[in-house]
Amino acid sequence: MARISGVTIPVEKQVQISLTYVYGIGPKHAKDILVKASVDPTTRVKDLTEAELDGIRSVIDKEYTVEGDLQRVVTGNIKRLKDIQSYRGTRHKLGLPAHGQRTRTNGRTKRGKRIAVGGTQKKAASKT
Repeated sequence: MARISGVTIPVEKQVQISLTYVYGIGPKHAKDILVKASVDPTTRVKDLTEAELDGIRSVIDKEYTVEGDLQRVVTGNIKRLKDIQSYRGTRHKLGLPAHGQRTRTNGRTKRGKRIAVGGTQKKAASKT
């Protein structure tokens, strides 16, 4: 059971894939970390020595902002945008896409379930 930055990473996967389970580390950063720590990317986590794990941990601690610290930074950035009432901040407040995506026909994930507008359905024929 390997723990890096407070996250238990999968033991059966390759190191380059397992590192991406840590918030703030994607495939590119994972490869960079492994090069700096001089670890083979295709090695399984269960086969790593304790020295290699310590090397990976030290590289991450020195050079990267990950997990809780990074989430605090991102949340602070969004809060700042809301406070200064920028366009992006207001989009975040309203729960809409903030980066210029189209919302007239797409964007269901952000906008929620469809709401039927009254008067668009055909009226049923009534008996007289």
